[in-house]
Amino acid sequence: MNGLFLVDPVMGHAAAASVAVLFLLAALSKLRDIELFHAVLDNYQLLPSALVPVAARVLPTLELAAGVLLLPLVSRPSGAVLALALLVLVSGAVAVNLRRGRSRIVCGCGDDALPLSAGLLWRNSVVGMVIVVASQSHNLRPTVWLDLLSTLMATLFLLGLYQAANLWLSHQSRFIDLRNAP
Repeated sequence: MNGLFLVDPVMGHAAAASVAVLFLLAALSKLRDIELFHAVLDNYQLLPSALVPVAARVLPTLELAAGVLLLPLVSRPSGAVLALALLVLVSGAVAVNLRRGRSRIVCGCGDDALPLSAGLLWRNSVVGMVIVVASQSHNLRPTVWLDLLSTLMATLFLLGLYQAANLWLSHQSRFIDLRNAP
């Protein structure tokens, strides 16, 4: 991805680190219990049964690669392209199942067992925007120790927002019930 605009190095590094952590944790969660991820993937009913075991191993491996590639500056553009492609792929799978009326299955996003919802697609859209920020050319100003601290804090903030979104998505049905209560 060629830079569409210049991004301050702190924002670029924080965006890349946040997305890298998300992809690495998601990949490790899937690889830790490959049989469970196999079942989740099979439940999407998008692949022939013979391809599900292969996809259950390839998808987390690609997520792991995207996470690792996002960290160094030299490979960040490749990592961003891979991360964005994976995000589009899984968001497409969610959208297809939502269109089929199959919202009662879990997303398989990682350790969070989130049901499929439009909110999940919105969350993924925001992650996609963060990936675009991570992929952009950086302002070539020199970085100092305060930039490292700022990058760490911004990364933790972005990861906190992601967790807050997941918490909201996991309780979405309860919120709807509360809204509709007398």
